[in-house]
Amino acid sequence: MTTWTDHTADRPVSLTAPSGIDRAAHHRLDEAWLAAAWSHPTTRCFVVSGGQALIDETPDGRTELVMTPSFEAPLTEAHRYFLGTDEDGVSYFALQKDSLPGRMDQSARPAGLREAGLLLSPRDAGLLVHAVALENWQRLHRFCSRCGERTVIAAAGHIRRCPACGAEHYPRTDPAVIMAVTDDEDRILLGRQVHWPEGRFSTLAGFVEPGESIEQSVRREVHEEVGVAVGQVEYVASQPWPFPSSLMLGFMAHATSTEIDVDGEEIHEARWFSREELRTAFESGEVLPPYGISIAARLIELWYGKPLPTRSVV
Repeated sequence: MTTWTDHTADRPVSLTAPSGIDRAAHHRLDEAWLAAAWSHPTTRCFVVSGGQALIDETPDGRTELVMTPSFEAPLTEAHRYFLGTDEDGVSYFALQKDSLPGRMDQSARPAGLREAGLLLSPRDAGLLVHAVALENWQRLHRFCSRCGERTVIAAAGHIRRCPACGAEHYPRTDPAVIMAVTDDEDRILLGRQVHWPEGRFSTLAGFVEPGESIEQSVRREVHEEVGVAVGQVEYVASQPWPFPSSLMLGFMAHATSTEIDVDGEEIHEARWFSREELRTAFESGEVLPPYGISIAARLIELWYGKPLPTRSVV
């Protein structure tokens, strides 16, 4: 495997830009420090619920997370997650609640990462992706996988401990590969999953299996889904994708065969596109581009040579 060098990139993959937040993991087990940080007047926090948080537009046109001082925050002790500090020493916490709080000014609205990740600053997007990932893990892993006892939260939301057997459980991240496959004619291979709407095409993707390298995973997934053999694999970039708990590993891959045979279970349709064919399909509406926040869009752009058309988030 080689690493792709992108000489044309002028923007990072969404959710990966430097956030300016130090996660300060060394403080997570220091209860005295955490208590002091929570009580500090500069500390800011926000509520996360069901993968969403409140966002709002500022008078100068920016979009921000709705954050409040800790002393104005809704009450929650167990589900309070420390996210880190910024260069000015401000501490940030996320509060997991069953629902988002209302806003008297009625201007804020709830949003998930697919919408908010494209609108927020790198700092706010980084805080939100951290909080959503923790919330997803906390909701789905409340019981010990070793003995079945209900676990308790520790390390400011980053560990769950079993009071019965002493096991410690950590947030789960599942590696997944996502690849833009091209052939000798420099066409790109795009597929449509069975549950996607008509016209939506994107890169192929799949989870890394136990005992498998990421290069093997790229080749296996492409062959299983569309019957195409892959040779050279070049790593591009990674992207956190907490829907609910993946790390997307992005690749450019070169096909050594071109005959398509879709599996019919995950992929309903797959096609080779030249740049001109894809441009025409975008313009006619025959093909819908992937979400701009997804690394899939960035991988296609690396081949396409310019930004993809935008579409509304649903």
